[in-house]
Amino acid sequence: MRLFIAEKPSLARAIATALPGHIEKGQGYLRCGDGDVVTWCIGHLLEPAEPAHYDPRWKSWRLHELPIFPEQWAVLPKNNVRNQLKILETLVGQATTIVHAGDPDREGQLLVDEVLRYCRVRMPVERLLIQDLTPTAVVRSLSQLRDNREFRHLSHSALARQRADWLYGINLTRAYTLRYQQQGQQGVYSVGRVQTPVLGLVVERDLTIANFEPKPFYTLTVTGASRSEPPETFTARWRPGEAFRQAMDEEDRVLDRDLVEKVAADVDGRTGTITQARFRERNEAPPLPLSLSALQIEAGRLYGLGAKSVLDAAQSLYEKHQLITYPRSDCRYLPEEHFGQRHAVVEALQFIAPGLSRLAQQAELKRHSRAWDDKKVDAHHAIIPTTRKRPAGNLSRSEMRVYELISRYYLMQFFPDAVHREGRLDLTVADYDFRATETGVLDAGWKVLEIRLKEQNEKPARPLPRLDVGDPVDCTSPQIKDRMTQPPSHFTDATLLSAMTNIARFVSDAELRKTLRDTDGLGTEATRAGIIETLFKRDYLIRDGRAIKSTEKGQDLIGALPDAVARPDMTAVWEATLERIRQGEGDPRAFLASIENQIGELLGPIRSAPAASGSSSGPVEQTGVHCPACRAPMRERTGKFGRFWACTRYPQCKGTRPIEDDSDHNDGTDQAPAPCPACFSPLVRRHGKKGWFWGCSNFPACRQTVGDVDGRPGRPQ
Repeated sequence: MRLFIAEKPSLARAIATALPGHIEKGQGYLRCGDGDVVTWCIGHLLEPAEPAHYDPRWKSWRLHELPIFPEQWAVLPKNNVRNQLKILETLVGQATTIVHAGDPDREGQLLVDEVLRYCRVRMPVERLLIQDLTPTAVVRSLSQLRDNREFRHLSHSALARQRADWLYGINLTRAYTLRYQQQGQQGVYSVGRVQTPVLGLVVERDLTIANFEPKPFYTLTVTGASRSEPPETFTARWRPGEAFRQAMDEEDRVLDRDLVEKVAADVDGRTGTITQARFRERNEAPPLPLSLSALQIEAGRLYGLGAKSVLDAAQSLYEKHQLITYPRSDCRYLPEEHFGQRHAVVEALQFIAPGLSRLAQQAELKRHSRAWDDKKVDAHHAIIPTTRKRPAGNLSRSEMRVYELISRYYLMQFFPDAVHREGRLDLTVADYDFRATETGVLDAGWKVLEIRLKEQNEKPARPLPRLDVGDPVDCTSPQIKDRMTQPPSHFTDATLLSAMTNIARFVSDAELRKTLRDTDGLGTEATRAGIIETLFKRDYLIRDGRAIKSTEKGQDLIGALPDAVARPDMTAVWEATLERIRQGEGDPRAFLASIENQIGELLGPIRSAPAASGSSSGPVEQTGVHCPACRAPMRERTGKFGRFWACTRYPQCKGTRPIEDDSDHNDGTDQAPAPCPACFSPLVRRHGKKGWFWGCSNFPACRQTVGDVDGRPGRPQ
């Protein structure tokens, strides 16, 4: 029996349909006529074991138990898909040949590989790569099976990423959550290898905007007139040079109005000379077809669609409707063989998107753009329409917009270059330099398919006069404009995705920026939308219209983190290392060892920091109160039930004392917080299913509970 293991049911159905013979449905599988069986995963069937699986001590969140580094990694079945895993185990035991049919990316490779390892598969495994779910494309892929061992480095990269994220997230989330709980905060402060630097980008942008102080600056233009009959006029702008550096900011804006007025007076009515004249026509090739990030950025920019909304729409177009090729692609090139399908693709997209018919009929299908290049295609290729002419039901508004965007970028490959008209005149007037420029489109070419946010009804710029170097120009009508500097804009889905994709722009180290130009990126094509959504779910980000802003909780976390965690530099290096592992050039074991070292260094200051001060350094205050457990000095803290004394050696020592104060005894009772019998943190009165009880304020690190007796703590439960 030949067993196909697909990543999800929709892919399994597409494979079964392309195989010969009648399809017989079973529980969790499809049996085909020639003895083939197609089964499927439902996402990951296995997940990394929780810390308590390795050591019972790690079940509780305690700072002194960190770091958590498993000696032997383990994966366990996910509870909600145990039945499907059992079906796979049974089918694997009956198979004589296995075909790995996970999605063609590193996560899809790992998803099936981990099941094969869990089932202790020893037989050879073949690999099926499917980019397009239409029957013709699946049949073609079935004839091109490869050895699964060719993709082992893809699996190694995904496994290294999974374990790195586990180590980083488990250790730092526990450390910072416990640290904040020591300071009286509630909830979990999640820290992640990718999510935290993304949050850092937003927080840094928000703080820049909040602290921005607008400053006035000034521009100067003059009207130049040629000596021809009739004279031709144009407008030129003053370009201050290094001689005026003291009056300019870092973006070369002039901040001194008196200086601008002096220049205006000096050039008014004077004759200038052309020092440089350049006129040319520039060709602009059509943009490449879309990757997922490019699609998300464009859909966000044009329609305000969130990253996850775009991914969901694209996934539906791929799985349900089979109208586009594999959407989670990071590639913008196409295989040469796809060029032969262009007629069928263009014909199909006119049925799905009739509004593109007129433009599709103008396409020159003999054109062969740079998009078709086998050398630039690996496991993925760009997202393009399929040859399918009917959707499986009505398309939603988002699905139609996403489909039309993908179709437009595909059609652009069959349109000529856009031709731009560019001109520039440099002139000197009274030793001051001015410049006039012109831009225009001579031939729109592929730009007829471009969606523009603004209506193109403005008049084209007037062409510059064709003057030569040395020609005289009469300068009049100097005009000074008062302007104000503007803060940067808040991130949107489109600009945040762009930042994640081109993270080198935000890396501070110049050498690292240079290294990351080709391999940069926070997250992957498949995970970026989910990362942004996770930050919203954890109350780190909020939406304000299209703007994405950080919350107070997000700003507090980034403010407490070292730059190594909050900035993208380190994570970008990790992504570059994971890419080298994918290419077979990196060692995943050395990568994980280096991460363990980094985590140990990051935890050091947190574990040694005094609990109440929130700082890892500084003298311990001498209050005259000593810890009953270790005799170290104590400091005053405020908890749910008021003030109390806490040991300055926390968490190594968890001793507490009540604060004796006359005001606490006005009613004859002691209102100081009762300490937890397990860890000495203050107890908090809570109401549960069985009534009132007292729980440790250090939950979930400490889960001690105490009974309630007339509103006071009783015996431990």
